[in-house]
Amino acid sequence: MPDVDATGLQAKVLTVSDGVVHGTRVDRSGEALEELLRAGGFEVVERRVVADGVESVAAALLEMTDGFAGLVASTGGTGFGPRDLTPEGTRTVLEREAPGLAEAMRAANPAPGRLSRALAGTRGSALVVNTPGSPAGAQECLGAILDVVPHALRLLADQPSEH
Repeated sequence: MPDVDATGLQAKVLTVSDGVVHGTRVDRSGEALEELLRAGGFEVVERRVVADGVESVAAALLEMTDGFAGLVASTGGTGFGPRDLTPEGTRTVLEREAPGLAEAMRAANPAPGRLSRALAGTRGSALVVNTPGSPAGAQECLGAILDVVPHALRLLADQPSEH
């Protein structure tokens, strides 16, 4: 676990999975992200599950980021499967992309990371990041950037920083 000072910061977790929505799979990756975020000091204020698809992801992210100052971490739908459309839904919501965060997440495990189409970026004062659908992959990717997320969120909130 990277050294994270997330005191007073909030997070939300969005699981994108047809299987979880239909009750044929357990949301282990959403649980894994929540566990990692809580261990890092974040207050997880919402967990949500939506089916795969551009519209479902975009609608959920719009609702979850509206007026929210914090991190929204999604899990699932970042690969090459026909229903893996989380990046496309995310792109419609983002105001500014943060390619350095997405690149750092991909570099956390280079072999499978090269197949990731995950995005990261901002909408208002919210930071949105996509992670893979496997519990280990989700934690690994979010863990690769978690140390800089508090600073990013404070910058988004226009709070004083040390730089």
